[in-house]
Amino acid sequence: MTRLLEFIVALVIVAVLGVVVGVAMPSTGHVEREMLISKDLRQVYDVFSNFRRFPDYTVLRSFDPKVQFELSGKAYGPGAKIAWKAGDPKVGDGSLEIASIDPGFAQISDAGKGTIVWNLDNAWRGEDKKFTIKLERSGRSQKLVKVNWSYDVSYGFNLISRFSNLYIHGDPDALIQFSLSNLQNLMAAIPNIDYSKMVPSIADQPAKPILFVSTTAPRTLDDVDTASDKAMAEIQAAAKKLGVNIVSPRITFTTNWGDQNYTFDVAAEIDSTTLKLNGQDVEITAAQRPSLDAAAPAEASTAAAPAAADTTAPGSKDKYGRVVVDGNVKAVLAFGGKALKAEWNGTGAGLPQTRQMLAAYSQTHGYKYDDVTYRAYDIQVKAPVNNKGTIEGYDEQKFEIYLPLQGDVPDQTPEQEAGMKQPGLEEAAPAGSSTAPAPAGTAPAPAGTAPAPAGTAAAQ
Repeated sequence: MTRLLEFIVALVIVAVLGVVVGVAMPSTGHVEREMLISKDLRQVYDVFSNFRRFPDYTVLRSFDPKVQFELSGKAYGPGAKIAWKAGDPKVGDGSLEIASIDPGFAQISDAGKGTIVWNLDNAWRGEDKKFTIKLERSGRSQKLVKVNWSYDVSYGFNLISRFSNLYIHGDPDALIQFSLSNLQNLMAAIPNIDYSKMVPSIADQPAKPILFVSTTAPRTLDDVDTASDKAMAEIQAAAKKLGVNIVSPRITFTTNWGDQNYTFDVAAEIDSTTLKLNGQDVEITAAQRPSLDAAAPAEASTAAAPAAADTTAPGSKDKYGRVVVDGNVKAVLAFGGKALKAEWNGTGAGLPQTRQMLAAYSQTHGYKYDDVTYRAYDIQVKAPVNNKGTIEGYDEQKFEIYLPLQGDVPDQTPEQEAGMKQPGLEEAAPAGSSTAPAPAGTAPAPAGTAPAPAGTAAAQ
């Protein structure tokens, strides 16, 4: 009996001590980690201000490769949500919602710092759980971004939850630390460029019949212009012969932006999807990848013409499904689908950087694109004028640049939703015309590039 009383007394003492310790423990928990990332501030801010890239850098997928994510709510900013379901109890089920971002995306670059708050709902103990991400330019040249990612939780008077604060350096700390490391790897693949002055929008592009000519020129504006003019003259002559009308400005597709030469396709939309060739009506269709037993692999350009195509009779279709029209001229059904659109005012020298901006913007906002099959393209909506042998308005050209998007895409960009407009020539523009073109392989292409249209299965 005495031993039983001693045991009961010991249990009471332990319980009292547990209560005393629990009351003495803090009612809140906090853990944080920091990392320097060599990227433009706006890029890091944009990745954290939407959840479309979250599955790519969160450590949850490392814990459970079969974890399933689902986006909901807004595409960007407060109200954006992501939920996950996992069979591994270490991951469990949970969700995040962006509670606030400060400042807004249009002010972050000028402010030089920002704060993003995510509300967390999962099985971890406590209430009012949230992640806070603080961003700030850092380094001597202000080219680095210091990322401070913290976790905060309230335990209230729940003593059991207060004891869980002893393990806050477990799952919460691991999620932050390993996700930051993954984020650094993700950011390394994004072109390091400031796109804060660009005002992109998402546009629906219908499929369009085009005539095009493939050409190559040295990487200078004069040579590219000369080759473009020659190709356009061939297209105009072919259109006249066919009895169809050209209904668009010049369009440029890129095959390869090499170290010395620029290989590209010059195109124009026509008003008919059926051509009369060799006395027969030929339907213009989208390009297709050649069969696996074809002699040559598919090219990555809308008009990458194989050598055999030059000897094919007019009216025939080459192995890519493109109609051979006359000489170097071919026809194909191009575009189709949603595309990220930007505008550029100035000479063609500013186009490569603008395309690079579109690529970086797409990656930070989680818009998927295939820059091999569906490359970026541009439309020259305002061309220079030849006034009795003098070229006028060469520095006042206007281009629309498009990057075709794949998969689930929002209806609008944040800029588009906010009603923002691209500045004119007299205001700040996305890329200076004196900007040097991006080196080969780092950007979709230079002056006037374009991908195979959405809906086409192969490079064209």
